[in-house]
Amino acid sequence: MVRFTIFGIPVRVEPFFWITLALIGGALDTRTADQILSLALFLIAGFISILVHELGHALTARKFGGYSEITLQAFGGYATCTGVRLTRPQDFAMTAAGPFVQIVLGLAVFFAFPYLKHLNPNFIGFLFDLMTISIVWAVLNLMPILPLDGGRLLDAVLGPQRIRITLWTTIFFAVVIGILMLKYTNSILFPIFLGMFAWQAWQALGEQRRF
Repeated sequence: MVRFTIFGIPVRVEPFFWITLALIGGALDTRTADQILSLALFLIAGFISILVHELGHALTARKFGGYSEITLQAFGGYATCTGVRLTRPQDFAMTAAGPFVQIVLGLAVFFAFPYLKHLNPNFIGFLFDLMTISIVWAVLNLMPILPLDGGRLLDAVLGPQRIRITLWTTIFFAVVIGILMLKYTNSILFPIFLGMFAWQAWQALGEQRRF
């Protein structure tokens, strides 16, 4: 496990973060030295992009007076916020800050590409991975599925009184998108997570029925 501090915010990187990211980067098909180098650069790009995403959450939480810590694990990570009770608009802003800064990072790399063509091809490949991960990861994270940012944004908009709508929305989109990904892509890892999110939402609905 890796621990460090950035901008005064503690960060913990769990081993499964690297394992999941390596699987997404094609570790099972990596054989040659060039492929190993490409995978290593993909891991660095993924680490930077996801850390920037979580810093968006954490720094916004700190701006609102909260204490925040970042954990990178499995399929991404999360930033905690303690010591302050956020209003719904503040919660929305904190949640939106993560994908926002990640998309900004991806677009910044995209617009910088024309000026970087003379650089080392490996570095160009790294920048391409950084751009792709930043934009794709942020877009996926904005799906209206709890506990993804899109689901949390929907929850912040609807409020706790309409949590059942948020949970049913989570189940619907998680199941539909998971099935589509299984049918039209070679991805199995993300559909597994979507299935887990749908099951967690179903269990939460069960808890709601008891009250």
